[in-house]
Amino acid sequence: MAIIDIWEQVRQMQQPWAPKEIARVNDQVVRLALFDGEFPMHKHSNADELFFVLKGRILIRVKGQSDIELTEGKMTVIPKGVEHSPKSLEPSYVLMFEPLALDSRGD
Repeated sequence: MAIIDIWEQVRQMQQPWAPKEIARVNDQVVRLALFDGEFPMHKHSNADELFFVLKGRILIRVKGQSDIELTEGKMTVIPKGVEHSPKSLEPSYVLMFEPLALDSRGD
């Protein structure tokens, strides 16, 4: 049973849009990523995806719906099958909770 220092993981992040696995829980994974710029529109047909903003501000564009703005300490769940595109409003560190098999780039 390891203790994970989230802020140490943040200090080590250098490359944007390169999620790093920091923990596994059953069939789920917690990934940390630096969001800087905009990620292409994509979807995950078979899994929901949770975004939790540790530091910064992001906007999640959702096809056919209003954009979702998240600031530090806020989170949202994007349901499976929903096309979305995360965009940082400033360099941001985000935890993503998702199935281990989920490809962060989408289907």
